Amino acid sequence: MRPVAAVREAAELVKFAHTAFALPFALIAAIAAANGLPSWPVLGWILLAMAGARTAAMAFNRLADHRLDAGNPRTARRALPAGRVGRPFAWALVALGAAALGLAAWRLNPLCLALAPLAFAWVLAYSYSKRFTQLSHLWLGLGLGIAPVGAWLAVRGSFALPPLVLAVAVTAWVAGFDVLYSLADEPFDRAAGMHSLPARLGAARAITVARGLHVVAAAGFAAFAWSVGGWGLWAGTAAAAALLAWQHTLIAPGRLERLGTAFFTANGVLALLMFALYLLDMMVRA
Repeated sequence: MRPVAAVREAAELVKFAHTAFALPFALIAAIAAANGLPSWPVLGWILLAMAGARTAAMAFNRLADHRLDAGNPRTARRALPAGRVGRPFAWALVALGAAALGLAAWRLNPLCLALAPLAFAWVLAYSYSKRFTQLSHLWLGLGLGIAPVGAWLAVRGSFALPPLVLAVAVTAWVAGFDVLYSLADEPFDRAAGMHSLPARLGAARAITVARGLHVVAAAGFAAFAWSVGGWGLWAGTAAAAALLAWQHTLIAPGRLERLGTAFFTANGVLALLMFALYLLDMMVRA
C-alpha cells in the first residue's frame, strides 16, 4: 500500500474527524488547570496522549467488530471488512497508539504514568461491552469523559473537583448521542444479540433515555462553569444546551434521515464552540 493511501485508510479506520468530540474538552480542562495556556511541552504531550489513546481504541474497536461490521450493511464498507486493509495493519495502529500514550504519560508526571494503563484498558474494553451490557453507551461516554480528567492531571499532577464534574457532563453527553446514533443499527443489533438500548428498549424509550442523559450533560456543563468561572464557559454552556435541544428535534422513531446531522454536526459544533468561547474568554482576560 502506498504511503498516502495508508494514511488515508488509517484516518478512515480511526475516524480522525471524531477527535472533535473529546479533544476540545481535554483542552478546556488543561486551560482551566493552568488558569491560562499550559506550557507548550505539556500541551504537546497532552495532544500526543489523546491521539495515541484514540488511535489505539478505534483500531481495536474495528478489530473487535470486524465480523459484526461485515454483516451490517451500514458498516460493511469500512476498510477492514471491505478488505482494503488487513488485521496486521489495524494491530500496528493499536501498538503505535499505545506507545504514544505511554510515552506521553511518562513525560508528563508519575500520576499520569500510573493511571494510563487503567484508562487504556477501559477504552479498549468498551469494544466488547455492547455484547453483554446495556450500559455500553455510558462505558463509551466515560471513555471520553476520562479526557478532561487526564488533561487536568497532566497540568496539575493531582485530582480536583472541576475536572470530575466536567467528566460527568462529557460522559452523559457522549452516552446520549451514542444512544441516538445506535438507532441506525437497531434491527441489526437486535438480530445479532447486541445490548444497545435501542435494540433492548425500542427506539422511543431509547430516545427518552438520551434526552435524560443530555439534561444531565447540560447541568454538568453548567456546574463546571460555576466551579471554574468565566463568561466563556457560561456562553458555551448556553450554546451546548441549545444544540442538545436542537438535535433532539431532528430525530424521532422511524425518522432518522437527519441522524448524521444530529450526531456529527450538532455534537462536533458543541465541543468546538465550548472550547473556542472558553479560549476567547481566557485570551481576553490575559
